[in-house]
Amino acid sequence: MDWQTLQYRRVLTAVLALLTGALASAAFGHTIEGSDANFVQAIDGPAVAPFMYLGAKHMVTGYDHLLFLLGVIFFLYRPKHVVQYVTLFAIGHSITLLLGVLADLRVNAYLIDCIIGLSIVYKAFENMDGFKRLLGFEPNTRVAVFVFGLFHGLGLATKLQEFTISDNGLVTNIVSFNVGVEIGQILALSAVFIALSVWRSNASYLRHAFATNTVLMTGGFLLAGFQLSAYFLQPPV
Repeated sequence: MDWQTLQYRRVLTAVLALLTGALASAAFGHTIEGSDANFVQAIDGPAVAPFMYLGAKHMVTGYDHLLFLLGVIFFLYRPKHVVQYVTLFAIGHSITLLLGVLADLRVNAYLIDCIIGLSIVYKAFENMDGFKRLLGFEPNTRVAVFVFGLFHGLGLATKLQEFTISDNGLVTNIVSFNVGVEIGQILALSAVFIALSVWRSNASYLRHAFATNTVLMTGGFLLAGFQLSAYFLQPPV
C-alpha cells in the first residue's frame, strides 16, 4: 500500500468514525446527560468554568456539527479563509443559542436536528459542484454557512431547554456555555484542518474528494432520516 492510499484511508476512516458517532447520537439523542445533566439542573448561580467545560465537551462530541464544519473547510486551503467561514458559523449559532435559551424560543428538537442533517447534505453537495452541474448556479456559501449556523445554534439550545435551569446566573452561564462551544469548535477544527492539510500534500486528495463528500452527504441524509422518523413516531402531546 502506497503512502497516498494510506493517507486517504486514514481521512476516510476519520469521516466514517464521525458518521458512526453521528448516527449513534441520532438514534439515542445527542444531549447532555449523566453527571453533566445533574449538574446543570442543580446549579444555582454563576458557574463560568463548568459551563464552559460543558459547552466545549458538547461541541467536541457533537458529531453533526463537526461533520457540517468538515464540509465547510474541506476545500479551504488558507487558515484565514477557515477563520472567515467558521466565524460566520459561530456568529449564527451564538445568536440562536443565546436567543433560544434566554428568550425561551421553543422549537421541535427533531425537526431542527433534521435540518442540521440536511445542512451536511447541502455542503457535501456543494463541494461536489452539484448546484453548478445540475442547476447551473452556485449559492452564496457565506450566506448558507451563516444561515445553517442559526439552525445549529437552535439545536444546541434545544439540548439546554430539556432541563430546568435556575434564573440565578442564567445569562452568565449560557454565555459561558457558548464560549465553551467556541473553544471546543476551535480544538476540533484545528485537528481536522491539520489532517486535511497533510492529505492535501498528495494527489489522492483531489482524486478521492468526490467519494469522500459522497460519504459525507449519505451520512447527512441518514441523520436527517433518523430525526424525521423520530418526529413522526413521537407520542402525541
